[in-house]
Amino acid sequence: MPEITIILADDHAVVRSGLRMLLDAQSDMRIVAEASNGREARELLQSMKPAVVLMDIMMPEMNGIEATRRIKREFENTAVLALTMYEDEQYFLEMLKAGASGYVPKRAAPDVLVSAIRTVNLGAMFIYPTMAQHILEEYSEKVFEDDSAGSDELTPRENQVLILIADGLTNSEIGEKLGISHKTVDRHRENIMRKLDLHSRIDLTKYAIREGLIDLDGS
Repeated sequence: MPEITIILADDHAVVRSGLRMLLDAQSDMRIVAEASNGREARELLQSMKPAVVLMDIMMPEMNGIEATRRIKREFENTAVLALTMYEDEQYFLEMLKAGASGYVPKRAAPDVLVSAIRTVNLGAMFIYPTMAQHILEEYSEKVFEDDSAGSDELTPRENQVLILIADGLTNSEIGEKLGISHKTVDRHRENIMRKLDLHSRIDLTKYAIREGLIDLDGS
C-alpha cells in the first residue's frame, strides 16, 4: 500500500507529539513536517506536497479555515482533515466550505483518526457521526426553504417550535426536545416571526394563546 505522507498543523507542541507517536506507529503513514500555524502549513506544502494535512482550526497568524481555503486553491490534490476540539456547527460547516475532506473532534478514539486519514487519502469524505447531523439539518433546512419560498403559512415543524416557545422553553431546550440544534431552532423562530410579522417572544406567546395553540389551564 502506498505510503500516506502527512503534515501536522497544530499550535500545541504536546498535541503534535502525541499525534506523531500515534501515526508513526502506522506502517502506511509518515509525518513529513509539523507546523504551528496555518501560514507555516501552507508554506510547507510548497516543498513537501503531502497527501494529507491534519489541520487544527484555532491557530495564530492564520487559522485552519483560511489555511484550508488557500491550500485547496493551490494544492487541490492534497486532502485536509480537520482535527479540533471544537464541535461547533459553524466551524464544522466553514471547514467543509473551505475544502476540508473531513472533520474529527480531538475526543475521538485514536483508531477513528487513523481511519479518517486513510479515508480522505483515498479521496473520500470522513465525517464524525455526531457532526453528520449538522449536514442533515443544513440539507433539510435548504430543502424546506426552497419548498416554502413565498409561503406565509407555518409548517408543521414551525408550529411545534412556536408552541414550545409559548410554553417557555429556551432554544436549547426546544432543540433537545425536537432533536435539532439550537441554531436550527433560531432559524425556525426567525421564519415564524417573519411570516406572522411578530417581533418578540412575548408576541409569539400571545399569538399562540389567541390561536388556541397552548392550553392555559393545564388540562
